[in-house]
Amino acid sequence: MADTRRRLRSSTVVLGGMGVVAAALTSCGSDPDRRCVDRDSYDYVYGYKVVADKNCSSSASASSGSARKKTTTGKQMDAAWYYDADVSSGHADYGTFSRSEAVDRGGFGCSGSGSSGG
Repeated sequence: MADTRRRLRSSTVVLGGMGVVAAALTSCGSDPDRRCVDRDSYDYVYGYKVVADKNCSSSASASSGSARKKTTTGKQMDAAWYYDADVSSGHADYGTFSRSEAVDRGGFGCSGSGSSGG
């Protein structure tokens, strides 16, 4: 019987290789996952309470990353973006408030280990 092995065409190999390169480039340049949380709501067991994104996207919080806002009940809330957190039941934990640190945690094709020496 004749050898019926299938050969990969060069276009298939090229397209597959381009997909790997695209994944490497976008994994490092994309924004990290983020949640808007109330920094004053930290619970040792659950973490920070996730609040509506509109609390973090005001112009006051654009420069500093957080802003004090009054809730509908009149209570003050310190809303801020919390990156790369584990989210469960309306709470987020094990993340970071630093966007640059979240990006530096890495991924396929990213440089840096994400740890700060010292």
